[in-house]
Amino acid sequence: MEEKLLIGITGASGAVYAWKLLKILKEIPVRVEVIITEAGKLVFKHELEKDWMELHSLAERVYEEREISAPPASGSAPYWGMIIIPCSMGTLGGLASGQTRNLLLRAGDVVLKERKPLVLVVRETPLNLIHLQNMVTLTLAGAIIFPAMPGFYSKPKDLEGLIESFVTRLLSFLKLKDYTHQWQGLEDD
Repeated sequence: MEEKLLIGITGASGAVYAWKLLKILKEIPVRVEVIITEAGKLVFKHELEKDWMELHSLAERVYEEREISAPPASGSAPYWGMIIIPCSMGTLGGLASGQTRNLLLRAGDVVLKERKPLVLVVRETPLNLIHLQNMVTLTLAGAIIFPAMPGFYSKPKDLEGLIESFVTRLLSFLKLKDYTHQWQGLEDD
């Protein structure tokens, strides 16, 4: 595939989802570029105890949000879609209102205008009416709201298994990887 997948990382809690996603995409392999926000860098360091620069080992290129003239800012750049994981409510609101004040928001706006997949892994609870309205607005604009809500029917043994199950389900949704824990119904005991 000549086109690349764009991954956005914001300051919402859940940096572990982005890290796991990037590790699996590297194995598949899928060509990936990353945009990380300033808040995303802080949360990445806090939650994973890793420097955000380690993202360079899992992506062809890593952009900071201030690099507004970078390739993801243009519809002519070769991206087939974008996943923002985790997606903060600030980013969700910015996208819903058409803001393009940084590279991540501009890239998301470009993906929407080019009618390419934009998947938002929102990570917040509880949700208020503004969050819900922004989700509806973005869904109507073509985005896919994919909340960070892992399933338990795969019976994960630990946190790592729970995270991997969620990320694999996301990749299955995008037809990038088979989901091994497909629901088969309940067995009678």
